[in-house]
Amino acid sequence: MQGYSRSMIERPGARQALKLAVANNPVAVLLGPRQCGKTTLARELAGEQPSAFFDLERPSDRAKLREPELLLGGLKGLVVIDEVQRMPELFTVLRPLADRPEPSARFLLLGSASPELVRGVSESLAGRAGFVDLGGFDLREVGADQSDRLWLRGGFPRSFLARDDKASLQWREDFIRTFLERDLPALGMRIPSETLLRFWTMVAHYHGQIWNGAELSRGLGLSEKTVRSYLDLLTGAFVLRQLQPWHENLGKRQYKAPKAYVRDSGLLHALLSLETRMQLAGHPKYGASWEGFALEQVLEAAGTRQAFFWGTHGGAELDLMLLRGGKRYGVEFKCADGPVMTKSLHIALEDLKLDRAWIVYPGRESYPVHEKVMVCPLPALLEELGEMS
Repeated sequence: MQGYSRSMIERPGARQALKLAVANNPVAVLLGPRQCGKTTLARELAGEQPSAFFDLERPSDRAKLREPELLLGGLKGLVVIDEVQRMPELFTVLRPLADRPEPSARFLLLGSASPELVRGVSESLAGRAGFVDLGGFDLREVGADQSDRLWLRGGFPRSFLARDDKASLQWREDFIRTFLERDLPALGMRIPSETLLRFWTMVAHYHGQIWNGAELSRGLGLSEKTVRSYLDLLTGAFVLRQLQPWHENLGKRQYKAPKAYVRDSGLLHALLSLETRMQLAGHPKYGASWEGFALEQVLEAAGTRQAFFWGTHGGAELDLMLLRGGKRYGVEFKCADGPVMTKSLHIALEDLKLDRAWIVYPGRESYPVHEKVMVCPLPALLEELGEMS
């Protein structure tokens, strides 16, 4: 697909969410992994109004902010600070500026690390900031006809838009190396990059499975506590996801550990050394890869943080439970042709009192398999979730 340019891919949902956050809060924080498009989105918004832009990756901009109270206090309009986690001391400076009765400036902070990784963010900006999460391109942005391309390459713009699969994989491999060797140390993480790469690769091979810290710690020769800290670190840097378990008072033994996923399917495939769709189709993680890809798309469309998986030691499980508007929705992901109703989903419907459920698969037809359950393609569910918002 030659000639596919970045300018052709609009991100109206993210753009609107960011505009609302800036309009309604003295400080707006746009969070997401590096290279996912935060700066592009911020520059588009900044272009609509008087603004100042600081990129803390540039030594000259960091030098300008050596006396941040003097500089930031005198600015007007929209002030954008990119890669703000490089100067966490700015958060305490922004607190009194945000509390001014008639602020002359609003602040938009771009960050590649969650507030939990940058000390002082949550405390300093509590009640003053609106947070917006941004990932790579999603299926609604690139179009349903690009599903296979997005699944294989992932949503990072430069990976998705690369001239071919080989160039895309090279970009992702370079991203992984830079992320481990430069970006994490910039956050103060003094962990050898080779160790984190081994850990990240091991998680890729356990992608979509319930976290087993003991097994990973034996494989790495590290303590379970250390391995768990690596999981939290990469989760906070937006490259892993921990899907938490749901607990119900059912008199059944239920799983208590999270499921671990590599958030971007393209990074998953790079860690597994998969370049082409054919290589992916023959890999043991083929089904788990599609589950993780579809999961991320559904979570983005659902727009809720109330998302869990559920499972019992007796074998019943549900891939995803969403809580929205006081209702419970279930989602099962099946990388198969013509999926049918399962005993496990029957149990989940009854035990969890689900209002509705979907079985999502990479096919084209939708059909009911139960009065509350519909089998449907991924794009159809994304559209329905968008209409429910």
